[in-house]
Amino acid sequence: MSIIIKSDREIAAMRQAGKIVAAVLEVLKLDLRPGMKTKELDIITDQELEKLGVKASFKGYRGFPASLCVSVNDEIVHGIPGERLLNEGDIVSLDLGAICNGFHGDAAVTVAVGEISPQARKLVQTAEGALKAGIAAAFCGARLGDVSAAIQYYVESRGFSVVREYTGHGIGREMHEEPQVPNFGRLGEGLKLKKGMTLALEPMVNAGSWRTRLGSDHWVVLTADGSLSAHFEHTVLITDGEPEVLTVA
Repeated sequence: MSIIIKSDREIAAMRQAGKIVAAVLEVLKLDLRPGMKTKELDIITDQELEKLGVKASFKGYRGFPASLCVSVNDEIVHGIPGERLLNEGDIVSLDLGAICNGFHGDAAVTVAVGEISPQARKLVQTAEGALKAGIAAAFCGARLGDVSAAIQYYVESRGFSVVREYTGHGIGREMHEEPQVPNFGRLGEGLKLKKGMTLALEPMVNAGSWRTRLGSDHWVVLTADGSLSAHFEHTVLITDGEPEVLTVA
């Protein structure tokens, strides 16, 4: 396993990429509303990225046709924007990556469309809290399993499940670098975290079983039992002190 330690110059580029991702996600959150088509969110993404002079990480990646992943309700990740209409009560996961000066930033949020059910609200809050728990555990000298275990405990203690077939990842010059960052694991196990590592932590949390299925388009990943799913992600830098979240405006 080849783990890449980033230089100060590379980290500066990733900070810039991260700020761009965060800024575009904020625009999307404000524009999202009942009755809009998911492809409209992708159009807005392209417009914002063009204004900022950067390219999307996802478009064309292994043939993915859009700049933004839009996953609704029981869709976990990798939803392709299209003609689907968003309805009051839906939850929508928006996953975005951008390339700036050759480096990637990657983040995701799950957004409520109007008023949502109490269960959906608790699910979204749990997924966001799990990301915060994972970040808090990602300090220099900790083990990767400490991060994974923190996410898993937070989610399962609240009655939900973490997806096991898809993970977080290293990130930098490539969107996906080593190591994989599972959302489940054991304390004290795995790779030791070192200053200069950059990781995309991304809890994917299901209301029902953790099991998944692949959609007919061979891209979107859905819950196997049809339950709701929520997804949050940040790109994080390991430092001498507190981990630094790079995907903030």
